Amino acid sequence: MYQALYRKWRPKTFSEVVGQEHITATLQRQVAEGKTAHAYLFTGSRGTGKTTCARILAKAVNCLNPQDGAPCCACEACRSIDSGRALDVTELDAASNNGVDQVRALREEAVYTPSVLRKRVYIIDEVHMLSTAAFNALLKILEEPPEHLLFILATTELHKVPATILSRCQRFSFKRILPRDMEKQLLSIAKAESIDLTADGAEILSRMANGALRDALSLLDQCRVAPGTIDSAAVLEVLGLAGSVQTQKLMGCILRRDSGDALALFDELYRGGKDVAALLSELADLGRELTIAKAAPEGGSALLSGMYDRKTLTAMGKDVPLSRLIYLTTAAQQCCAGLSDSIRPRTDGELCLLRMCDESLSGDFAALESRLTRLEDAVKKGVAFAPAVQSAPAVPQSAPAVTQAPAEPVPSPAPQQAEEEPPLPEAPPMPEEPGERVYDVPEEPARPGPAPRKAAERPRQDAAPSPGGTQGDTALWGRLLDQYKGRLPVNFRVFLNMASGVVSDGVLTVLCNNDFVKTSLDNATVLDVLKQVTEQATGHPIRVALQVGSAPATPKRPAAKPSAKPAPAVERAAEAAPPAPAQTPPWEAPATENDPLRELMAQGRDMEHIKIKGE
Repeated sequence: MYQALYRKWRPKTFSEVVGQEHITATLQRQVAEGKTAHAYLFTGSRGTGKTTCARILAKAVNCLNPQDGAPCCACEACRSIDSGRALDVTELDAASNNGVDQVRALREEAVYTPSVLRKRVYIIDEVHMLSTAAFNALLKILEEPPEHLLFILATTELHKVPATILSRCQRFSFKRILPRDMEKQLLSIAKAESIDLTADGAEILSRMANGALRDALSLLDQCRVAPGTIDSAAVLEVLGLAGSVQTQKLMGCILRRDSGDALALFDELYRGGKDVAALLSELADLGRELTIAKAAPEGGSALLSGMYDRKTLTAMGKDVPLSRLIYLTTAAQQCCAGLSDSIRPRTDGELCLLRMCDESLSGDFAALESRLTRLEDAVKKGVAFAPAVQSAPAVPQSAPAVTQAPAEPVPSPAPQQAEEEPPLPEAPPMPEEPGERVYDVPEEPARPGPAPRKAAERPRQDAAPSPGGTQGDTALWGRLLDQYKGRLPVNFRVFLNMASGVVSDGVLTVLCNNDFVKTSLDNATVLDVLKQVTEQATGHPIRVALQVGSAPATPKRPAAKPSAKPAPAVERAAEAAPPAPAQTPPWEAPATENDPLRELMAQGRDMEHIKIKGE
């Protein structure tokens, strides 16, 4: 019956083990001097010789004619262990025998002396799979075993083995086998098996094995059915790989940001039977080679795998920044890792190529970094950028009225203004301030008054608040009220409904209904939020002040005859004097202190978060 190459060519003595001389020499000296331990722990990646060395050690301690600490492989003990007939050498797979009952049975029979051999040997493979109870059951016999007992534990995941087990064993770490050592072993086995394997074919197999000789022999076993000579092209064809040449071409398209050629080459390789995961894995390996060659141009040669020569790597990554090489390698690895759960591997591979060609498609910080890098490269090359054209600030529609206003004042009727601009319930409009507008609200073009003209004729002397109350932008409070509430806790939002605000000369004056509302809003959190939101809206620094009161209503000027123009002194005196009570419409009169309608509206705002559901 045909036997796989990795089983047929399993080493029989310490000298046949490849790439683990630091372990085999130590074990051989211990056997030769008779100073073997009672428990060993072999750790390392797959295919590096852990189980093989455990079997060789079991033969060495039981060999009838040892050769300088190595088994002779000719006595009855060695032949029985090689054939698996020795009752005193037991191999356990901890993955399937991980319960405490199996360990208890092992502990009960381990106390008996061996029937034929000198020592009873237990080889427990994948020991990290044992349960916690099984490890605890193994502790006592592992710490103080009988003289005839030898434990050899093997694992690929050392971090899962409890420290109590580690402290009771001699630990040996198996290294990954170097590609050059595997290449020699593959050529030697191929010659013995009459397999026409070339040196470049053996090199590719050793690189693909990733340090595991068993994997390399399995790949050779798969490629031996290829007709003719097994060279690099035959290996790539049988295993469905793209090869270094095709991978270099694909990476070149990516580095040139030529997404069209990259997708075309990817489609060609896909139709030729190449595996998407293998192709992306080769791209990731090439990205790693380019990254190492870029990051360590002098001393990084020892870290390269040898699949690509140093001259090619230097030429490919000459004008490519290190950050982009790292991004390409990471993107290929992440996509390759997610292909196992993908329903459309080809689509995922194509999307990955597009993101590698253009980092701006990734939608993360790599996109922003790519744009900044392109701008920096353009600046280094001397490309001049035109300055951004700043648009002029918006001019209020009432501004032309300053130069185009008629020479004589034209008063507007009070009832018509009351219909077109009704006062806000929370913040009644303040008296008109010519020349002191800080907000951009267009006025009605049909009623240009003398206010802008007076602002142009006389200097600004009305910046200070008038004795009658605070003047300024009262509508800004209503526009920003929702933003204030959005940044404050619920317990402060209720009190904002009981206040109004006026912005004037860089001061936000908050007019509170009573002292309790003022005390509740006099809080660092509330004041900071009011200051920050108002500064963002106005564009200049704001100081917040709290007062008790309400904004006064807008008084209306008495109608004047358009035939005569009043003198400036008379005009200013008339403006300063309050209007006659009979000329103020009743619906624009300021609210009294005990206005029932205002109190009812305030109570309604306090209950705006309450919902009443019917039975």
